[in-house]
Amino acid sequence: MENFNYSVAIIDDEKESLYTYSLILKQAGIKDIVLIEDARELPVVLKERSFSVILLDLSMPHISGFELLKYLTVEYPELPVIIITAIKEIDTAVECIKIGACDYLAKPVEKNKLISSIKNALEMNRLKEEIIGLKYRLIEDTLQNEQAFSAIITVNQKMRGIFKYIEVISKTDQPVLITGETGTGKELIARAIHNISGRQGDFVAVNVAGLDDTMFSDTLFGHRKGAFTGAISNREGLIARAKRGTLFLDEIGDLTEASQLKLLRVLQERVYYSLGSDIPKNTDARIIVATNQDIQEMVTKGKFRKDLFFRLKAHHVHLPPLRERKDDIPVLLDHFITEAAISLGKKPPKYPEELIILLTNYIFPGNVRELKMIVYDAVARCTSPVLSLEIFKDMIDISNVIDREFKGEIIKFYIQMRFPDKLPTLKEMEQLLINEALRRAKGNQGIAASMLGITRQALNKRLQKTKNP
Repeated sequence: MENFNYSVAIIDDEKESLYTYSLILKQAGIKDIVLIEDARELPVVLKERSFSVILLDLSMPHISGFELLKYLTVEYPELPVIIITAIKEIDTAVECIKIGACDYLAKPVEKNKLISSIKNALEMNRLKEEIIGLKYRLIEDTLQNEQAFSAIITVNQKMRGIFKYIEVISKTDQPVLITGETGTGKELIARAIHNISGRQGDFVAVNVAGLDDTMFSDTLFGHRKGAFTGAISNREGLIARAKRGTLFLDEIGDLTEASQLKLLRVLQERVYYSLGSDIPKNTDARIIVATNQDIQEMVTKGKFRKDLFFRLKAHHVHLPPLRERKDDIPVLLDHFITEAAISLGKKPPKYPEELIILLTNYIFPGNVRELKMIVYDAVARCTSPVLSLEIFKDMIDISNVIDREFKGEIIKFYIQMRFPDKLPTLKEMEQLLINEALRRAKGNQGIAASMLGITRQALNKRLQKTKNP
């Protein structure tokens, strides 16, 4: 099993069956098992504690499994119930499912079928809880853990929606896949998930880019003394340090195929082997991974294991680039100016209104990280109470941030839509581009000229020609 914290109640009047099922569950890693021989005891037990799943026999004295199942579906509708019985009639199975059982197993039950049934029941219940939780967050439009997201500066509604989703998934033990371009804050999101999860262990982060299979194994799983040349003592890996905590693997798309297979085994079996050791070790660390690559495309091309991808994608968080959350640029700008000034021992400088227009027309290929770098550099170079717009213009070239081929496709599409029957003249196209640049720059000629790749003087001359043809 993938989680050692599940709790199971088994209700059966046969002592031999109770012993057999409990033995199977213990071998699968479930330690919290309550055996109930008298079905009348279950309602009393449920008032004192909760369970992850119930295994219920149908044929019992005092109170039948049918009656107990009806009681459970009314009083504890969120509790998964698996029926185990010697009765093999299809009608009986259908009736149990109708009442509310999530599965029906006929005796004698095979070990693999029992474990599989419990896994499926828990997964279905987890998904149901997530859906209910997400609906609640969306309806209420509130966050229960605002402080956990304090490191992420945003007023964007899309980001708020991501925070609500994170609150729903954080307390599960399932892996999380975080995708997004470089500089969007993937590690900050991973830390927020860990902080909300309530896990008692540490948040352990490692960038796996550039690690070959041996380095990956040594970093994560550790090694025994003498495992290789230079291994002069035992060394525990990062997965051991993440006990009861979270292990965050960044740049997961760069893993070798051999390392992918080892990670898959950890996720499936919750065990690993240190280098030079044949003794398996258990782990309860929650795995969170991140990548800036198109992992779905890598799967399609055979560069990333499909089975590992689906394991990791139990929960998926995709972070939007800064160009899709431009309403965050003003608040991020204020935050980084203050932060940079404090670090440099300066008074935070003001900035001209035109700066917001300039920045919102830049696509930021490096996203929030790039904005932070630009602001820090500008504050460091600033020698007056107001930031210079020219400093920012020197650092970003808003006329060349979009790939030329992409620009060509945009222009081609625009011409076909605006001039379906004839090509526009060069003069008409020039005027269209000037008007669009001025619109985006909100009338600021200097910024519009930068977008067009010309000087302000050259733009002014063209505008004068328009006024005085």
